[in-house]
Amino acid sequence: MSRNIKWRREFTGRGLVSLCGMAIVILTLAISVFLLVRGSETFVTFGHSLSEFLFGMTWKPADDMAGGGKVGAALFIAGSIITSMVALLIAVPFSVATAIFITKISPELGRKVIRPAVEIFAGIPSVVYGWVGLVVLVPWIQELFHLPQGQSILAASVVLSVMIYPTITSISADAIESVNPKFLEGAYGLGATRWQVIYSVLIPAAKRGILTAIILGLSRAFGEALAVAMVIGKMKAFPTSLLAPAHCLTAAIASDMGGAMDGGELNAALWSMALFLFIMSFLFIVAIRLIGRKGQANA
Repeated sequence: MSRNIKWRREFTGRGLVSLCGMAIVILTLAISVFLLVRGSETFVTFGHSLSEFLFGMTWKPADDMAGGGKVGAALFIAGSIITSMVALLIAVPFSVATAIFITKISPELGRKVIRPAVEIFAGIPSVVYGWVGLVVLVPWIQELFHLPQGQSILAASVVLSVMIYPTITSISADAIESVNPKFLEGAYGLGATRWQVIYSVLIPAAKRGILTAIILGLSRAFGEALAVAMVIGKMKAFPTSLLAPAHCLTAAIASDMGGAMDGGELNAALWSMALFLFIMSFLFIVAIRLIGRKGQANA
């Protein structure tokens, strides 16, 4: 094969890879600009303030181009935040414990049984989680707490915790496996027990990777729509307790966007919600990058 042919193949391959990379960058920028333009219509076209959108308690946007309604999205934002945080509180202990078990306590069992099971959990569609939660978890919560209905923040949080469990577990396990074995050997050499090594050496050494896993799990929980919509109750009221039905950003967008008039105030408010979700996802990614850079700097 001549050098010219090799050079042309190298040039073609490098050009295709570069083109694909640039296409992803351009697509991301295009989506960002599109969301920024459509999401800002609530404030530019219809004259609502950012404080009203973020902290207002009344959600009654007009489904027309005249406007004049109320676009207080605080109840949706609060529902998303509370549901996601409770899901984290439930999932993180189980995820980190599972990651430690499959990497340091019983690696053989973890490799053959638990890791494949965790991967299966990650591949289950969200509608399946929502359906199981609706027919099993919701009636159980209703009966246990003697409620008029079991759809609630607690039900949504439990479903979300199961959904983000595989993500946090897998990334935490990878972070724990990357810890230098010499740290553990040194701790054992000083007479530390296995629990002391795990608690005082292993977890602190892997904490940046575990934090990254938690943020990714939070991002997944914050952006989930279908499963949450099936079990949260979709009541347009500020959440008062974990057992009360509520609403969230993703469920509101999924349920109302299809029927909202294009160019109307309701449509613009829903695009503002989408922009808010996009900004939150961007902040989660920035947090992950900062954690990774700080870890490399300290390495």
